[in-house]
Amino acid sequence: MTLVFVTGGARSGKSTFAERRAAASGQPVTYLATAQAFDTEMAARIVRHREDRPAPWATVEEPLAVPGALAAALTPVVLLDCLSLWVSNLMLADWSDEAVLGAADALLATAAARGGLTVLVTNEVGFGIVPDNALARRYRDLLGWVNQRAAAASDEAWLLVSGRPLRL
Repeated sequence: MTLVFVTGGARSGKSTFAERRAAASGQPVTYLATAQAFDTEMAARIVRHREDRPAPWATVEEPLAVPGALAAALTPVVLLDCLSLWVSNLMLADWSDEAVLGAADALLATAAARGGLTVLVTNEVGFGIVPDNALARRYRDLLGWVNQRAAAASDEAWLLVSGRPLRL
């Protein structure tokens, strides 16, 4: 089993790096997408991402039950993009912090049990100023804790800055 953690800011190149890492395995890939189209711009973005993926890759779109979707993946490689939207989805579904952290632990246990290569993509949201509202602060903190757990469980951890990967 290899668990690869990829983080960085918005438009840092994390997804491209993760896709190249998954493709380099030479094995079939399942792309596990967590995005939800709450508006037309996001719907268009999701369509673009679908079109950009290699045709042979399987795509599973699952905004909430991500550990189960990971367990059900039939390919030796899974690219999960992304933890940051997944955490947001769980928060919007009124999950408690403890429930989100428990789901993250379940996801990491599933990744360890499944074997193969699992690539986790997430945003680093802690580099900026302290958000001005409680919801944004909760999101920043909760995602930070999820990211810490995922990075600690990973065999490789990467930070993308301006398209440049830095191994952590």
